[in-house]
Amino acid sequence: MTRYLRRGGPRHDGRLRMFCFPYAGGGASAYAGWQRRLGTGVEVLPVQLPGREGRMTEPRFTDLPALVADLDRELGEELDHPHVLFGHSMGALVAFALAQHRRARGERLPLALLLGAHRAPHLPAPPLTHGYVADDAELMRGLAALGGLPRVLLDRPEWLAALLPVVRGDLMLCEGAGSVDRTPLPIPLHTFAGADDRLVTVPEVREWSRYSTEDCETVVIPGGHFYIREQESAFLDRLCEALRRYETVHRTGVGGRDFVATPQTVGV
Repeated sequence: MTRYLRRGGPRHDGRLRMFCFPYAGGGASAYAGWQRRLGTGVEVLPVQLPGREGRMTEPRFTDLPALVADLDRELGEELDHPHVLFGHSMGALVAFALAQHRRARGERLPLALLLGAHRAPHLPAPPLTHGYVADDAELMRGLAALGGLPRVLLDRPEWLAALLPVVRGDLMLCEGAGSVDRTPLPIPLHTFAGADDRLVTVPEVREWSRYSTEDCETVVIPGGHFYIREQESAFLDRLCEALRRYETVHRTGVGGRDFVATPQTVGV
């Protein structure tokens, strides 16, 4: 099994797969419990990036194209099965970049992208994404303002000291957004925005619509940047609604197809 995946049980080839990419500083544990909540129609596959949690001793990627190429190599066989990609914040950027990488190589694409709490790639990055050059205090203030520092971390300075380098590395990774191909993808996009997000506004999330030739819908969730924690139940209800149509397509074959594009070079 690839080091990128954490399966809670045996592999299920008969189910739709949802690969879940974490936010900056996060790991696969961010999606603990989602399998139980989302039910048996989808196999939830949290992606564990190197340099955190169970892969803490491995070098972190700070170059987005390099990470995406490695993900494609490691997950290639898994991605040959009907799937969707989900990502929150930095994870949304990684999911989009992986889909673009596979489109350019003529490989199987996901049935849909589900992207949350990240502005569309053509929009300028917010100041916090340059936080890897800030001192610890400034970076912690920025994360705390977004709700990105759980109370348990504030009470355990040794844990916080281990987390901040991971966050900085991930913010460097996000600097690679400009290198991602912006060709509209021939798959639906489902985007999610926090109504009170101080980092990414609802209009900025709606701008993702230009990156799909299919439908693109935006769902606004109560809460801030980390609504997936603050309003987990409300968010997962809406995520279930989006997933249901792809579970049906996968089971019946009605309306579903593999989106495979001819490799091409596009400059934007």
